[in-house]
Amino acid sequence: MNSKPVSTSVSTSAAKSGKSPVRKAVIPAAGLGTRFLPATKTIPKEMLPIVDKPTLLLVVEEVARAGFEDVVLIQGRGKTAIEDFFDVSYELEEKLEREGKTDWLSSLKNIRNSINVISIRQKRALGLGHAIWTARPVIGDEPFAVLLGDEIMINKESETPVIGQLAQRFASTGLSTVAMMKVPDSDTHKYGIVAGDPVASEAGIEVLRVRDVVEKPSTGTAPSNWALPGRYVFDAEILRELADAKPGKNGEIQLTDAMQSIAKQKGMLASTFVGRRYDAGDKLGYLQANIELALERDDLRVDLTRYLKSLAGRL
Repeated sequence: MNSKPVSTSVSTSAAKSGKSPVRKAVIPAAGLGTRFLPATKTIPKEMLPIVDKPTLLLVVEEVARAGFEDVVLIQGRGKTAIEDFFDVSYELEEKLEREGKTDWLSSLKNIRNSINVISIRQKRALGLGHAIWTARPVIGDEPFAVLLGDEIMINKESETPVIGQLAQRFASTGLSTVAMMKVPDSDTHKYGIVAGDPVASEAGIEVLRVRDVVEKPSTGTAPSNWALPGRYVFDAEILRELADAKPGKNGEIQLTDAMQSIAKQKGMLASTFVGRRYDAGDKLGYLQANIELALERDDLRVDLTRYLKSLAGRL
């Protein structure tokens, strides 16, 4: 492995212009959502609301804000509600427009106008790696981003979205780049974990040249505390790795196995990021996202704050 420090400043012409060489994003949304049963028996977990927006819409908005052109939604059986949501509902939308009730439609219309939403069916649930591999007819030989559909990243308007931060680093280095965050020892078994060697980076952001990638290691065996929170930018080579992948942990095609191969052969970076992250696939994380994002709403902040204070006084 080349131990020479990797420059992480954005230096390519594409990066300087603000235009990302990454044009496409994949959002796997075919999971069964068993942690939210019985609600998810008929409602895709990605459509559970954060205040009044489906979780998936927040993820797609991140893609659109990063300036990507296409987003590929990987879906399974029983997920038609996702396609219906991004489709046009003529009668409902015309009625709301006549009545002047258009606020909730604005973000959805912005998505339609700024990005192509493409749906692909994953016919068999064979793991995250397989879900991403099914996007190959759209991705072709281009680099692409992956965003997990139940992981929410929130940035200020003045900040580059998290997936855009990774795309900029990819533009600068030409290396697949994934987001990482520190977790306590007690939580390493919940995540894919990366370990590696520090490389040159700007203040406040830590960057590793990845050496190891392990899928949900047993407690006490993790090679580090750097967890993967569901944001990735890959060279198209990852699709070729996934095409030849054998079932790994839990009998599934694991994305982390393909990442390990890429890290060894071509090199891969893992980077911390600027932004807030919520695990909306976890019950506590889902509640935290609802409360904290509601507190940022002008129409809810005062009453919700008053309620939370009164609740705290009763505990």
